Amino acid sequence: MTVFTKVILFTDTDGRAKFREEPVALPEGNPQSMLSALSPSGGYQLRHSPLGFRSQFHCTVTPQWVFILGGEMEIGLQGGMSRVFKPGEHFYSADVLPDGATFDASRHGHWSRQVGPDPLTTLFVRD
Repeated sequence: MTVFTKVILFTDTDGRAKFREEPVALPEGNPQSMLSALSPSGGYQLRHSPLGFRSQFHCTVTPQWVFILGGEMEIGLQGGMSRVFKPGEHFYSADVLPDGATFDASRHGHWSRQVGPDPLTTLFVRD
């Protein structure tokens, strides 16, 4: 069976944001058009970020898919690790603040920024 690789930004048991990948089965459709099961969504937003955009450390409030439509987006984690996503790439942003925790920018969350020569255009699809 063909699978889709879901890149996930999540909060680990130590309270820090990390990346992992998991397969999503594509059991529907036909050999020319394999499909996953239909998933509900809570709406979408488009975002334009100009050259030089960079956020502060923050946690995801509502888990959501992030699709890069144009430009490049870098996601940075505590400890210095980062990952760049280009047009056509995605990640599932689910690094929510742990239950009972108070946000601490030296421990929790991630930052994002526009990189490369083009403005950043993203599509956010909420669960």
